[in-house]
Amino acid sequence: MGWVHDQLLDFFGLGPLLGLIAAGDYRALLTVNGFAALLNPLLPPLLLFELLRSIALKTFKREHYQVPLLVMVLNRFIGNFITIAMVGLCIGLFQRFALFQAGLTWYGLLYGYVAWEFSHFVYHFFAHKVRLLWCLHSTHHAPVAMNLSVNYSHIFLEGAYADFVRTSICILLGVSPPLLILIMIIDSFWGSFIHVGENVMKNGRLGVLNRFILTPSHHRVHHARNVLYMDTNFCNLLPIWDRVFGTYIEERDDIQIEYGITRPVKRYSVLDAYLGEFYLLGKDVWNAPGIGNKLLYLVMPPGWSHDGQHKTAKVAKQELMQTQVHHPGTSQPSHGYH
Repeated sequence: MGWVHDQLLDFFGLGPLLGLIAAGDYRALLTVNGFAALLNPLLPPLLLFELLRSIALKTFKREHYQVPLLVMVLNRFIGNFITIAMVGLCIGLFQRFALFQAGLTWYGLLYGYVAWEFSHFVYHFFAHKVRLLWCLHSTHHAPVAMNLSVNYSHIFLEGAYADFVRTSICILLGVSPPLLILIMIIDSFWGSFIHVGENVMKNGRLGVLNRFILTPSHHRVHHARNVLYMDTNFCNLLPIWDRVFGTYIEERDDIQIEYGITRPVKRYSVLDAYLGEFYLLGKDVWNAPGIGNKLLYLVMPPGWSHDGQHKTAKVAKQELMQTQVHHPGTSQPSHGYH
């Protein structure tokens, strides 16, 4: 019962906040750790509300929640300590090479967040464009519905890759460790919130905010397997770099979003969602002729083929554009390649 109690406190993020209340030192809310203690308990109750509301509305489906929540349980036993270790390692390795240090000031926060969004874009872009890295990231895209439980659908090794890229870039760009931790807290909260599902927020555009920040609507587009939407909206809060690199797109009312990845994933199978892409990559590498082709399968985009019969997202979009040029009335297809 003690273990269950501790796990519930940890899941709902209540441990640090209860400790702060017990100590009676509310000035701690002005610290980075105190700020985190205040934010962390906000989203888990929303996930519970989302789940219960889907039951009340009779829209609940087991396949919408089973894989991400079981992946969360698996990751809790494997991956939590890896993130802390990787962030600490990168700070120790790279901080000495930064030309300056942006600290905890308003202009430091503004600069730091622009740098963070760039680092997040780099990590996220290559997670979609390099086959081996896609194997790490695909678990997050495997769920066939959008809801807050999707936050927990990650293979444990992806965190190490993401933290290495993001922390290294930010530290080299002069984001001080305290500022980086503060940005990570804000970004973790927003990155979780934008997975809120239609059961709670039917229209995820957030009104006028949709013009300036990345909203749940934008992130639903990112998780779509519709050809038009594939490989877009890589940023997390500020769409600066998506606009710079041409990957920004808004949700269209005439296109019904279909979630998941384009290959069929076995229903309710955590193993397929977790390791299925690694299995398929291994088959392609094994069957590829020559060491050069075998290595190319690791670094080329998902869908690349040594025989030239590519089925990448880029090829799928080119085919869609050609179809619409020759048949303007053709509706947007929902299938693609990934």
